[in-house]
Amino acid sequence: MTRQGNLQAGEPVLLIDRKKRRYLIDLKAGGEFHSHSGVLAHDEMIGQPEGVTHRSTRGMVFIVVRPTITDYILKMPRGAQVVYPKDLGAILIQADIFPGAKVFESGLGSGALSTAMLRAGANITGYEIRDDFLEIARQTVRRFLGEPALDSYQTSLRDAYQGIEGEDFDRVVLDLPEPWQVVPHAEKALRRGGIFLAYTPSIIQVSQLHEAFEDSCFGMAETVEVLHRGWYVNGTAVRPDHRMVAHTGFLTHARLLAE
Repeated sequence: MTRQGNLQAGEPVLLIDRKKRRYLIDLKAGGEFHSHSGVLAHDEMIGQPEGVTHRSTRGMVFIVVRPTITDYILKMPRGAQVVYPKDLGAILIQADIFPGAKVFESGLGSGALSTAMLRAGANITGYEIRDDFLEIARQTVRRFLGEPALDSYQTSLRDAYQGIEGEDFDRVVLDLPEPWQVVPHAEKALRRGGIFLAYTPSIIQVSQLHEAFEDSCFGMAETVEVLHRGWYVNGTAVRPDHRMVAHTGFLTHARLLAE
C-alpha cells in the first residue's frame, strides 16, 4: 500500500479535530464520516495531499493525515491485547529484525507485532491457536500494509508448545504465557546465532524462561523493560507529564550458540 502521494480510496487515514481527538477510518469512494461534529464526505479527502484541513457539515475542522504505525496500532480494532508501540520498537532492535529475516512468531493476537516486523522486511511463519485472533491479525496486516504483505505472512492454526515445523529460522519471537515450553523446539528450528525473544507481562514468567535457558544451548540472555514518559511543554512551563506508560511487559532475548 502506498505511503506517498495524494490520499487514495482504500487506504486508512487519521482525522484529527481541534480538540486533538483522533479517528481512524478507511477512505471509500462515496463514503461518509459521521460524528457529533457533522458529516465529512470521503470524496473531499480522496485525491488530496496529507495535512489538508476539511470542514464537516457542522463546521468542525479536521486535519487529515496517513496514520503512523503508532496511530494505527492504538486506534485499530483489537481481539487480544496489543503489544504497545514503545515495546514494538524495542523488539525490532532487541531481536535485530532485518529485511528478509526468516521469523517464526507465535501468539499473533491482534497482529500489531506482525505488522511491525513485516514492515521491517521480515518473512513470518506464524502460529496461533485461536482462529478469531488469526483472522484479526491478518486483517490488521492487510489494512495497514496492503494485500501484497500477506505473501510474506504465512499463518496457521497451530500450537507452538507442540513444536515448530521448519528450520534455519533467523528469529523466534513469542507473545505467549509459557514461552519456556518453546525453548527446546526453538533450539531445533533456529540457526546457530539466531535470536529468541519473548514478550511476557510477569517477572515470574521471566524467571522461568531464564531457568529453561540454563538447560539449553541458548546463551547471552538478557531481560529489559521499556518505560515511556512524555513531557508537557507550553512556553516556560516545562515538566514531565503527570501520566506515563509504565509497565506493559518484559522483553527477554537470547542467542542460540554452538554446543
